[in-house]
Amino acid sequence: MSEENPDQQMEQKTTESPAGEPALSRHEIRQWLLDVVVAVLVAFFVIVFLYQPVKVEGTSMQPGLQNHDRLFVNKFIYDFDKIHRGDIVVFHYPLNPKKSFIKRVIGLPGDRLSIEDGHVYVNGKRLHEPYVPKMYRDHTSMMVGVVPPHEYFVMGDHRSVSEDSRDFGPVPRKDIYGEASLVYWPLSFMGMAH
Repeated sequence: MSEENPDQQMEQKTTESPAGEPALSRHEIRQWLLDVVVAVLVAFFVIVFLYQPVKVEGTSMQPGLQNHDRLFVNKFIYDFDKIHRGDIVVFHYPLNPKKSFIKRVIGLPGDRLSIEDGHVYVNGKRLHEPYVPKMYRDHTSMMVGVVPPHEYFVMGDHRSVSEDSRDFGPVPRKDIYGEASLVYWPLSFMGMAH
């Protein structure tokens, strides 16, 4: 058994930065690098498996989404939550399933829907649509009827140029694969899709 001599001091080596502050130890550098690697792997997993980057093509969702905006689509939200009126959804285009469309949900399964002079009525009540500016409205009228079970009536916010359920009918639930979540490009428009 050895006894420490209080008069003996162990020599401790520290490296100092040019400014005189202690530099990071190898352990701290390894820990920092590990944190960076884990963060990158988590971000990769989230983007690849939970979110899908998509590019908006066309002007049918203006003013909220612009042509060439890039955004993330949450691919799993509807596995845990219902589709709500007002959600911006991405789905396989019914007339060509290789294409994807992005539109806003207007009518839910079982809703009685009509359009009068460009104003949407759901179950007899006019739908409040602050996301459709007056200049983007059209003046079409149509009796849609009742939205079938497991289907959704979708429309673009730029009503006068949008190809939507008024043209191709309600979208089956199985064709809706995500909700527009976050605009990430251009940076000036970064934020939640609404």
